[in-house]
Amino acid sequence: MTSWLRALAALLILNTALAACSSGGFGASVFGPKVDPLDAPGVDLRADGADNLETGHRLVSSGQYELAIRSFNRAAIDRGTVDAEILSGLGTANLGLGRLGQAEILLRRAVERDATSPEIWNNLGVVLMERGKNADATQIFRKAFALDNGESVSIRDNLRLALEKNENFGAASGTPQDYKLVRRGSADYVIRSGL
Repeated sequence: MTSWLRALAALLILNTALAACSSGGFGASVFGPKVDPLDAPGVDLRADGADNLETGHRLVSSGQYELAIRSFNRAAIDRGTVDAEILSGLGTANLGLGRLGQAEILLRRAVERDATSPEIWNNLGVVLMERGKNADATQIFRKAFALDNGESVSIRDNLRLALEKNENFGAASGTPQDYKLVRRGSADYVIRSGL
């Protein structure tokens, strides 16, 4: 019986040695199937998907406006409604694409749905400044500043720039200004006036 155990032990040692010498190392035969490091991991179908609204905001921040519009549209489908935040995001993305008329329409609709949001009022003011409607934009920035209680530096800077532009309309009309778009949360968008 001992010779039989010795033969079995020798066979196991030989099998282990051969497995270690193969291209897969120990992992290929001893510890399970070989996994190619270039294979992509599987998809966890039980995991929650990315929030399309947050994805849209991130795409706007990175200048990917067409993709942001798609993401905001998916967010509207997910929510089952087009609320003020989605309209504001769509307006901001259209502004980034230079579609000022469409951006103004979307932001005015957003203000109708949420007249208490200083961020939306601010972004509407930026669109109006870009369209050359300086007097209207100044009033909109004042409304945003009042709703915000003067806490947002971006809104305060936009109001200051609009007031300066109104005071020096003839002299500063050709000077580009950097107005800041604001979103709910911690991030600001900066849209350069030379769209």
